Amino acid sequence: MGDGVTWEEFADVALQREAALCRLAAGVPPRDYAGLVVDDADVSRALRSLPGLDGPPAAEAERVRALFAPRWAAARAALAEWLRAGLDPLALAARNAGLGPPGAEALALACAVEVEPQRQRLVAYVQDSVRLDRPTLAVVDRILGREATLALAPGAPLRTSGLVDVRDDGSPWAVRMCTVAPRLVWATRGHHGCDPALQPGATVRHPRGATFHLPSGDSDAVLLLVHGADAESRRRAVAERHPARPLLVTPVPTSTEAWAATAREATIRGAVVLVETDSALDERTAVQVARLRHLAVAISSPRELPLESVPARRALEVAVRDGEADEQDWRERMGSEPPDGFHLSREQLRLAAGVAHGDASRLPAAVRRLAGGHLEGLATRVHAQRGWADLVLPFPQERLLRELVVRYRRRRTVFTDWGFRPIPSSGVVGLFAGPSGTGKTLAAEVAAAELGLDLYKVDLSAVVSKYIGETEKNLERIFTAAAAGDLVLFFDEADALFGKRSEVGSAHDRYANIEVAYLLQRLESFDGVAVLATNLQRNVDEAFLRRMSVVVSFAAPDEEQRRRIWQLSFPPQAPVEAVDVDFLAHQFTVTGGTIRNAALGAAFAAAEAGTAITMETVVRAMQREFLKLGHLSTEAELERYLDVLRTR
Repeated sequence: MGDGVTWEEFADVALQREAALCRLAAGVPPRDYAGLVVDDADVSRALRSLPGLDGPPAAEAERVRALFAPRWAAARAALAEWLRAGLDPLALAARNAGLGPPGAEALALACAVEVEPQRQRLVAYVQDSVRLDRPTLAVVDRILGREATLALAPGAPLRTSGLVDVRDDGSPWAVRMCTVAPRLVWATRGHHGCDPALQPGATVRHPRGATFHLPSGDSDAVLLLVHGADAESRRRAVAERHPARPLLVTPVPTSTEAWAATAREATIRGAVVLVETDSALDERTAVQVARLRHLAVAISSPRELPLESVPARRALEVAVRDGEADEQDWRERMGSEPPDGFHLSREQLRLAAGVAHGDASRLPAAVRRLAGGHLEGLATRVHAQRGWADLVLPFPQERLLRELVVRYRRRRTVFTDWGFRPIPSSGVVGLFAGPSGTGKTLAAEVAAAELGLDLYKVDLSAVVSKYIGETEKNLERIFTAAAAGDLVLFFDEADALFGKRSEVGSAHDRYANIEVAYLLQRLESFDGVAVLATNLQRNVDEAFLRRMSVVVSFAAPDEEQRRRIWQLSFPPQAPVEAVDVDFLAHQFTVTGGTIRNAALGAAFAAAEAGTAITMETVVRAMQREFLKLGHLSTEAELERYLDVLRTR
């Protein structure tokens, strides 16, 4: 018998033998509308065939069996060898399901009938009913024996693997038909698409050059519990334990059909089932996983699963510590070495590479997209475009700001290559403290631009909620999204969230302290860049200060710094005429924010008047800024420009 069609030839011999027994021994004639009408001849045959009434003529049946004995023995032997070493999809699926010869015989018969209408006619004949065109439990029992029938019982390999279903439509047990899953039939015909009943989001990840695979032994029965790092790193950890096996990666299936499809797909492909979850497993999921004993199964979760939710299988826990993409990951995803300035987890790299389509020039935009959608409504994206030349700071403060950039840019060298322990985490948290308008927001933007990251300014009005627990949920969304894409989180007016804990005098005090405690814990586990800005450093809880990587104190600029800020406030293409920046820097002791507002106000006034920006427009703009600040200009400050303000 040819290796590729052994199972079909086996089924043909089985059906031919049974048809001969029915026709010659039992005297069942081919007839139209079989089984739809019971006549006297049917009653006579039924009475002759029932075991309690001596059954069919023994001599005639034995003569037919003897006639077919050599071919029947050869067909069963060939099928047993096919089960042991066959390479076609059905043989691989049978071995992956852990079938013995009886189960393989039942599978071969059912599948052969499924793919050939003439065999369906034969099945209807041997069952004497045109309505029964698939093998029933009774005919399987009669043709193949009791062990083959038991392979179709609930909980037996053919059923738990999802390869064969026994229709439970309320009919008597004997006439319940056995049907083969369409996914398996397609596989026998060379189609390898995934089962459409899989849980949405399920994917198959193949090792190179492999479509089907055989289990490698008892180690596959161990349930892997993989936790930590990011999802892609956990997938990699499972793949490393099964290097030649495909991975069927799926969310937790939510229906019986999806669980059956998961078992079936993994059985056909010889795949490891990797169930991904963000929470503890419910009882139904644990039971379903426990039933898949013929498959290698892994459960992936960000945190350890509670012991009471772990399925009843021999389990091995694997903690994934390092989730940062390395050189191998970058070469596989982007075909290049890791570029400077990008510190992505494997999951982030997978997502970004998919958007960038392997094009390195599109990678920065793809990285920015990682977190944008998740932060919608909670933070405002600031396109970081200004650089060091736009920032006017004393040298000590600028050096500290550059240190913040270096800490993030070189963390792989220090923590991975040099072996320093990232305690409490590899993230970088900076505190910018100083009066309003001294450049804290600009400094955060410059740091983000230097790192090639976007700056997201947290909207406190959207984050802080009067409902208990909602503020923490909003903050968790922010930190989780920030971990999903390289960016800089900027908390302006940070003392509103990171303020000092107080004595508990009311329920409000208690919940306010809980929020602060949550933030302390979340900052410790945050691996990105966060910048906290406050006007009053003394209002920030001391516990936060101990967690700061860099603290930069901003102060009002001195005269030389004010001169530089005035110069930078007027773009080169702006029509500026005789603006005395030396006078402005010397006379007006204001912050950089006030200077930029005044320069902008003067520009709008000049644009409306259709003139250039002059000292007159600038002085008027400065006067408006003083009024906003509640400061009255003195004659000494305005000197020779006092008359400008007296004219309209």
